[in-house]
Amino acid sequence: MSGLSAFQGRWFVVKIGGELSSDRPKLAGSVGAAVRAFLDAGIRVAVIHGGGPQATELTNKLGLTPRMVAGRRVTDEATLEVMKMTLAGQVSVDVAAAFRLAGVPALCTTGVSAGLIDARKRPPQVLTGAGPEPIDLGLVGDVVDVNTALFERLAGAGVVPVLGSLSGDAQGQVFNINADTVATRVAAKLRAAKLFLVSNVPGVLADKNDPSTRIPTLTPAEAQEKIASGVIQGGMIPKVEESLAMLEEGIEAIHIVGISPAHALLGEAQGAGSFGTAFLRAR
Repeated sequence: MSGLSAFQGRWFVVKIGGELSSDRPKLAGSVGAAVRAFLDAGIRVAVIHGGGPQATELTNKLGLTPRMVAGRRVTDEATLEVMKMTLAGQVSVDVAAAFRLAGVPALCTTGVSAGLIDARKRPPQVLTGAGPEPIDLGLVGDVVDVNTALFERLAGAGVVPVLGSLSGDAQGQVFNINADTVATRVAAKLRAAKLFLVSNVPGVLADKNDPSTRIPTLTPAEAQEKIASGVIQGGMIPKVEESLAMLEEGIEAIHIVGISPAHALLGEAQGAGSFGTAFLRAR
């Protein structure tokens, strides 16, 4: 397929927000169709999904109060149980069903399984937008290692690994990790050609209320200026910061792209900045 043949044999990593999984036909016709096209072009694909909206909904049903700091979830023991139920249960099954509808042979699990994602507890740290004091996010992990050999074996068997963003350590502790963080670390370890962050947002917008103000491409310096000026804010900040860090680790391009129109992800893969915002090392 035009624009994809140059990536034959290489990895694409696709991260999908949890909010996309509830509409299975829409997910199948957009992300699922793009992943199917990637496979047909000989590209290896790994998918990471979040589950924030479902976790918040279940948290509220259970009478718990979700706590967010600078776009990141604080995870206590009760919240971790909620994340297990949503990421490894509800969202995982919905994504599996959508991908099956799209003809994608997906194996849906979490980073805990077979040590796919090895992690350790994140120490308190200062977060952009949360003031000068270090923040302890609780049972939130940092990725220590990725079992790339197992990813390769799954891809070699014709399977697309689809991971919910839970991870663990050799002592049996489970950690919640921001799905964008998992996706960027997996992409770096697999030496992926491209990383796509897919959500309901069509990219970085100069005016967050106007989709027509989408910024097609950003260099690291331009992105930092947008954060400093407040154009990039809230939950978009960690997405952008992770993206910039991964550019330094060898990923050629990171793309933030929306789920609509249906061909947005495939179109963005064929032309950087055509449907989303592409972060590039230089123009």
